[in-house]
Amino acid sequence: MEQIGERAGAIYRALRLAIMEQALEPGTKLPEDTIGEQFGVSRTVVRRALELLASEELVDIRPNRGAAVAKPTPAEARDLFSVRQDMERLVVKRVCGQLSPEQVARLEAQIAAEERAIYDGRAEYIRLAAEFHVILAEMSGSALLARYMRQIVGRSALVLGLYGRPQWSNCSVHEHRDLLAALVEGDLDRVNSMMHAHLDAVQSRALETATGDGERGIRDILAAYAQAPADA
Repeated sequence: MEQIGERAGAIYRALRLAIMEQALEPGTKLPEDTIGEQFGVSRTVVRRALELLASEELVDIRPNRGAAVAKPTPAEARDLFSVRQDMERLVVKRVCGQLSPEQVARLEAQIAAEERAIYDGRAEYIRLAAEFHVILAEMSGSALLARYMRQIVGRSALVLGLYGRPQWSNCSVHEHRDLLAALVEGDLDRVNSMMHAHLDAVQSRALETATGDGERGIRDILAAYAQAPADA
């Protein structure tokens, strides 16, 4: 049983990483047999991994139709970002002016990683940019807030995959740098204003509507994520 849990965890991490980086687009079917063959595990193990993703609302499991990457409606997308705005305010209230030198260094390293990914044109940027917000939540000292933020940030990636992708030539890394500087200064009103504008920009910054829906080369996609890092 423990071995099944470890295998399911590895598949969960790989699929979550692929969803966060928008390699697996909203609506993409996730057949248990195809995933099981790719990872060399049974359908039971795959099903457990999919259930974990469903608990985070990243995957929809439909009776007699199988699983697919979740596909939020426009109304759900608007509600998601509205709730996320409220959660981000809770986070910055806890961390504004309270970051240690070590925490600032970690956030600076995260932003630097975003910059490298953008410079190289790697889709990893999408995940790294999202992780910046999760790291801030972790620094709030609330495990509950960090867990909810991780979930809502993951679902935000689905919204961006559906209704638009960040423009590589007009990215938001400078916004993260400005946010960090304001957090270090301890100006809560300024930080709240900047965070609100930042999330509005994340929601609206788009190129085109994603159209992927179906299995579209899922074996090739999963092959690139078969060795997902343990902390992804």
